[in-house]
Amino acid sequence: MGISRKNAQSGTKNFVEALGDGTADVNLIGQFGVGFYSAYLIADKVEVVTKSMQAGSPQLRWESDSGSNFSISDASDAEPIEGSGTRLILHVKDDAMQYLESSKLEELLQRYSEFIEFPISLYKETTEYEQVPDIEANKDLAEGEEPKMKTVPVTKADYAEMNTQKPIWLRPPKEVEEEEYKEFYKSAFRASYDEPQKWTHFRLEGQVECKALLYIPGMLPFELSRDMFDENARNIRLYVKRVFINDKFEDIMPRWLKFVRGVVDSDDLPLNVSREILQKSKVLSIINKRLVRKSLDMFRDLAEDEDDSKYIMFWNNFGKYLKVGVIEDQKNKKELVPLLRFFSSKSGEEYTSFDQYVEGMPEGQKSIYYVTGEGKKNAMIQPVVEKLTSRGYEVLLMTEPLDEITIEAITDYKDFKVVDATKEGLDLEDEDDEKKKEKEELNEKFTDIREFLEVELEGKVQKVTVSTLLTDSPAALVQGAYGVSPTMQRYMKAQSVASGGDGNLGAMNQAILEINPKHPIVQDLERMVRTDKESKETKNFAMLMYDVASMTSGYEVSDAGDFAQRVMTLMTTKGKQDGGDATPPAVKESKEEDEGEAITPEIVA
Repeated sequence: MGISRKNAQSGTKNFVEALGDGTADVNLIGQFGVGFYSAYLIADKVEVVTKSMQAGSPQLRWESDSGSNFSISDASDAEPIEGSGTRLILHVKDDAMQYLESSKLEELLQRYSEFIEFPISLYKETTEYEQVPDIEANKDLAEGEEPKMKTVPVTKADYAEMNTQKPIWLRPPKEVEEEEYKEFYKSAFRASYDEPQKWTHFRLEGQVECKALLYIPGMLPFELSRDMFDENARNIRLYVKRVFINDKFEDIMPRWLKFVRGVVDSDDLPLNVSREILQKSKVLSIINKRLVRKSLDMFRDLAEDEDDSKYIMFWNNFGKYLKVGVIEDQKNKKELVPLLRFFSSKSGEEYTSFDQYVEGMPEGQKSIYYVTGEGKKNAMIQPVVEKLTSRGYEVLLMTEPLDEITIEAITDYKDFKVVDATKEGLDLEDEDDEKKKEKEELNEKFTDIREFLEVELEGKVQKVTVSTLLTDSPAALVQGAYGVSPTMQRYMKAQSVASGGDGNLGAMNQAILEINPKHPIVQDLERMVRTDKESKETKNFAMLMYDVASMTSGYEVSDAGDFAQRVMTLMTTKGKQDGGDATPPAVKESKEEDEGEAITPEIVA
């Protein structure tokens, strides 16, 4: 449109006056030309050549060196402006020469003005390749023969439109095709090789009005594969009137939704919006709640889809973020727990949910049981699993350190307590008075072996008790009510060593040894204790039983050398019992024949 002499005046004074009385609107940018003065960040002088659309208006020049003075003069000597319009000329500072490079300008335009409605063009050089006749190769070209061609680079300089991408979130969802959503995702988030798994397009109305478009990526973004909470991963972009503002507002989405990508565009917010302004106006909190709710809706849609593979793919990619959500987000924990998936003693290679677990519970089961371990195989060999599977109970398997922290944050689900089966005093709620009496009698009967083991294992276990729940295992290690699982102990030990400690967890590492009175190994040990509890054989036998219980319960053997020695001693003893002498007969005969004979060394050339 151009500017007339009357309007070509500095807005600085008006701007300062508006701020001075404390009544200034936060959206002053654009009202008094304050945004224009950002030009002086890179320029020490600014010229504005303009021609108003009013008939007969002259071409004028406004100049200022960023001080308080400016001048307006005739600009008929400058390149004529056709019709009307304005030309802005920046005299760039020496330390800001990078802003003269078309690549830098292109980067800024694509980042901040990608979705501006009016076209923005940048004068830039482009290189194209053309096919031209190869003069040298065609010197001896016969008549009628097709000329040989060569490819040559041709550099052209012209204006190229930068903001060709259209903001599809401004259109009604019904008018946007599925392919358009996919193409927008790939272009806006530079994810050409990724196809979004799910998206939601909505409008927020009420106290805050904005439009938003959220995506669940089809694969884990590269930057999050290195660090699941990478600070440089910019997932949500905030726009005001289609102008990019920021993608580092940490409070716009909780960190457990770091993987969700999207755009939020508001016409209500000021262009100079800052975190302080948003927090003061509570706008951020309102937007946050709506984005979380819409994200959860997307997750539920995937979980309820008839095609189970969709949610399995989502869970494999982003399940760990939902676990963090359960730990950190108390407001949404209830919504997140049904979305969790774990392996179980009955699920095989498939995942199971809490709803599926509850649905498959046998009559009379009052709790949801779980165990921790490094991998499914190690979790399943724990003796405590016997207690539950023998009664037809399903056991959830927590196979990662994060699983254990997550499950500890879930105390109950649908009126069922969530119970760690590896803790002391596991109550299966089917013990009558007769069974309790039987357990007391067994504890009394095996007092000698319990006391013997407590002495031998001093510093390794808190105490020794008799269990009536073990079936195939002679013994098992369990933690007290406030104990820490072996998996978590290893994690804490590694953290201690990494931070310069010695990795010693003290009494935290001491578990409770439960013995199975019906197992032959325990009965043999009980007999050996009665016969000669001070013998080395009895003590080795007891320690070996403890070592095996440690390994099957997920603990580490403290001294691998001693353990190996005990196993070899047992093997040697077994060999003597079976053959009378562990030395092979052939070796014995050879020794007898050679006894007393001198051996002449043989020299091999």
